Amino acid sequence: MLNFIKEFHNIIGMVILFLLLIIIIGILINLLLKKPFGKFSKILTLSGLILVHLQISFGIILYFLSPLGLENFSGDSMKHTISRFYIVEHPVGMILAAVLITIGYKKAKNTKLSDAKRHTRVLIYYGIGFALISYLIPWFLWN
Repeated sequence: MLNFIKEFHNIIGMVILFLLLIIIIGILINLLLKKPFGKFSKILTLSGLILVHLQISFGIILYFLSPLGLENFSGDSMKHTISRFYIVEHPVGMILAAVLITIGYKKAKNTKLSDAKRHTRVLIYYGIGFALISYLIPWFLWN
């Protein structure tokens, strides 16, 4: 079961990176073409939000079930770069990225803002979230 959750978490992570890139490009195009923040933009931002929250849910499950997560927490593990990455850096950074994406989605729902401001807010928050996620994926495992 643990291996299934871990593999699912890895696959969804790659899907999220690709989707966030598509969202950022789509929103940027809409902003540059001065299109309204319509159904296309709403579907894109919502799909990104849902997938990121799904990923965080599986990540939290992994954190408590995996021997690399909470179970590995000790003073000695904090001195080891890879252990510290799995225990602290990866989970905290990913939760922060999810919070930023959630804030971006909430700001985009504000209909009092102009369409350009809504697009810009999504670009900022989703862009920072994308950068954090990209940085905190354990790429070193795939060498």
